[in-house]
Amino acid sequence: MWWGGRGQSFNIAPQKEEPEMGLSGPKSVQGSVMPEPRSHQLGSCLASGCLPGEQILAWAPGVRKGLEPELPGTLICTNLRVTFQPCGWQRSQETPLSSEYDFALVNIGRLEAVSGLARVQLHRPGSLLKFIPEEILIHGRDFRLLRVGFEAGGQEPQAFQVTMAIVQARAQSSQAQQYSGITLSKAGLTSGSRKPPVPLLETSEDWETERKKQGASAWRVSLVNERFDVATSLPRYFWVPTRTLDSEIRRAFGHFHQGRGPRLSWHHPGGSDLLRCGGFYTASDPNKEDIRAVESMLQAGHSDVVLVDTMDELPSLADVQLAHLRLRALCLPDSSVAEDKWLSALEGTRWLDYIRSCLRKASDISVLVTSRVRSVVLQERGDRDFNGLLSSLVQLLSAPEARTLLGFQSLVQREWVAAGHPFLTRLGGTGASEKAPVFLLFLDCVWQLLQQFPAEFEFSEFFLLALHDSVRVPDTLTFLRDTPWERGKQSGQFNSYTQVYTPGDSQPSAGNSVNPQLSVWDWDLRYSNEQILQFHNPGYDPEHCPESWLPTLQTGLSAPTIPGLQIELSHLQELLRKWTPRISPEDHSKTRDPNTILSQTR
Repeated sequence: MWWGGRGQSFNIAPQKEEPEMGLSGPKSVQGSVMPEPRSHQLGSCLASGCLPGEQILAWAPGVRKGLEPELPGTLICTNLRVTFQPCGWQRSQETPLSSEYDFALVNIGRLEAVSGLARVQLHRPGSLLKFIPEEILIHGRDFRLLRVGFEAGGQEPQAFQVTMAIVQARAQSSQAQQYSGITLSKAGLTSGSRKPPVPLLETSEDWETERKKQGASAWRVSLVNERFDVATSLPRYFWVPTRTLDSEIRRAFGHFHQGRGPRLSWHHPGGSDLLRCGGFYTASDPNKEDIRAVESMLQAGHSDVVLVDTMDELPSLADVQLAHLRLRALCLPDSSVAEDKWLSALEGTRWLDYIRSCLRKASDISVLVTSRVRSVVLQERGDRDFNGLLSSLVQLLSAPEARTLLGFQSLVQREWVAAGHPFLTRLGGTGASEKAPVFLLFLDCVWQLLQQFPAEFEFSEFFLLALHDSVRVPDTLTFLRDTPWERGKQSGQFNSYTQVYTPGDSQPSAGNSVNPQLSVWDWDLRYSNEQILQFHNPGYDPEHCPESWLPTLQTGLSAPTIPGLQIELSHLQELLRKWTPRISPEDHSKTRDPNTILSQTR
């Protein structure tokens, strides 16, 4: 587990900053419902650094508790976030989007009001609050806890008002996602010379560049989904075999769940290909031409094909959600579990069991990809959760480039964001029942690898913590939508619901460039330079990777991966087998369908 301890704050501590004026000045509070404050309080609120479109709804002076010493300041609720602004502190213009004092509305998991011995949970705008709160507790979904106490002396109405404003704003944020990302122009930046820090894979040129980088000469960039008329959950562009026509792809993809047919995820330098796809429609009745097209895409020019049932031996989405809820309850500062029982309670959450299962499965698939030249196909019914997790882990195990800071960000952008992982739904942003933090499970898996092979990763655990915290920050669209189509429609790339691509007003006229939109990878707007330096692992040794890790008995491949992984892998797998019960190879043939689970189809 990589959160660093029980009840700790998981934001990187910000640098001390000299007081300075906020970003927006008096215009930032026009139209707000904030009561008329006294002059010095008004100046404090105006200096809070509101973003364009952000309005202060209510505020109240208070004291942040749980710290030594307690911190006096002002609790401010806007239509984007809840901020506790300490006296004398001003938001930095260099990092305008967030600070350790911010709680995004979508990040609030539970809100409690306390008065004496009474404690009330406020879930919705209709929640009754029959007393003036002496203290409120804001429980963040990122394990943080904000305790603010209100002093008597004429400020009670403001305490009540800011509490109910938080309830109302939180409900509206979850229902309508009112604040849906900030553009470059709103952040005071120009798009003319600005290049995204990480390729967002929103253009065919980005995909072609990545294809050439991987050396996938037998694959091409398909434009068949350019208007999202094949699948709205797929990216506009993806890789398909060179000899497969777009007309064949369109027909073949129709036989897969949500239109997510087989496509290339990663090309191994030794020649193997890792593919991913959704499940087959049981009611589908493909003709012979469609069957041949599907077989051609699965084979990808190889004579050996392995079809992997992704969900075999992995937890269900409900299991992941339940384990995460238990883990959150255990790690919150107000947990009632005794210290001597804490490790046993941690084991009882099964969160670590699921991490072991994912790492074991990924290591098995990595051996399949690297042991000989073949096509390995990951098949999951929805193709939007564990396929991305396993594909990402396999690349981390097998490709040094994926373990660099830029490479890992590109990996997440390709296998999670562009591939259509339903971030908003899985993190509970839509109110749907399919909540399960699969992406956070992946980050914990990565942290475990980082602990075992610290010299092989260019990024540090501070970077993983920043990415974990950024999942629930609503200032970019990266994690605010479920599909590339929703993300593009919100940013103005698409014309309403017609699914037709139309250049925005701020777009360059040439090419198929997209509307400039901030992404989660714009770290300099959220973190200072000193904090970003902590993203780098000082123990990283790029020269530590040998040309080949495979033993001499293996032939056909010579590709770099984690040094000594073949030796370490056998040791790790032996430990995993001891930690988690596993069916023996003999039992596999008795209990599983040999045509679907890690079996050679050809």
